Amino acid sequence: MDFGSFIGFLSGLTLIFSAIFINGDMGSFINIPGLMIVIGGTVASTLLTFEFKHVVTAFKTAVIAFSGKQEDPNKIVETMIRLCRLSRQRGLLALSDIKTESDFLKKACGLIADGSEESTVRAALETEIDYLKMRHYNIHDVFRKMGAYSPAFGMLGTLIGLIQMLTQLANPETIGPSMAVALITTFYGSLISTLFFLPIAGKLKSKTVKQVMNLEIILEGCVSILNNDNPLIIYEKLSSFIPLKSRVPIEKMKIKPS
Repeated sequence: MDFGSFIGFLSGLTLIFSAIFINGDMGSFINIPGLMIVIGGTVASTLLTFEFKHVVTAFKTAVIAFSGKQEDPNKIVETMIRLCRLSRQRGLLALSDIKTESDFLKKACGLIADGSEESTVRAALETEIDYLKMRHYNIHDVFRKMGAYSPAFGMLGTLIGLIQMLTQLANPETIGPSMAVALITTFYGSLISTLFFLPIAGKLKSKTVKQVMNLEIILEGCVSILNNDNPLIIYEKLSSFIPLKSRVPIEKMKIKPS
């Protein structure tokens, strides 16, 4: 888990449970039936909304998103300039032999080495990016829906508790405790939604934006290589994707413009 996510999650839990300990009894916030309604209902509705494999994929992706690191866009710019110099020295066919862990970059270089036209390269890579966005949107949507379902089932649990409470109005002493039990499911639903599901959806969206930006850098870099742009022009084009304060000057990269 990255440092920011860890601090946010830890501080959120700490502050909430500290407030509970200071102002009341922890036992009064434990209600197994209420928890069953919120978690069980949320899971059931999610499986009704999405295919099981999509839900499993979403949770696997969330684990990767919180634990893995994304490539620095400056490194990608550096790689594209290096490929530009390689193509100028040995020809476009040399790009077919590059070794990279990026399937997207390998596909792009393969298209260039095969002699594809700019329109073909751009169309193929843009389609790849569009479908990646679509797949990631479905993953984000799983957690957004769970973030909406859990408070709804929390409210449903509260209504069930209120109905049970109203059947015992003849005994005024039970009204207070029954009301507390009824409201606890709303607490569960709101807590799970705002501390887990919605932040996960937001984190995944942020990761997708960064990943798409990296792919766009590769796309524009490959088109520039195909057009035989010089390394300095490629640097100026690709570095525009990166905020000014985060850009690495070309002089500090492990390449030199030809």
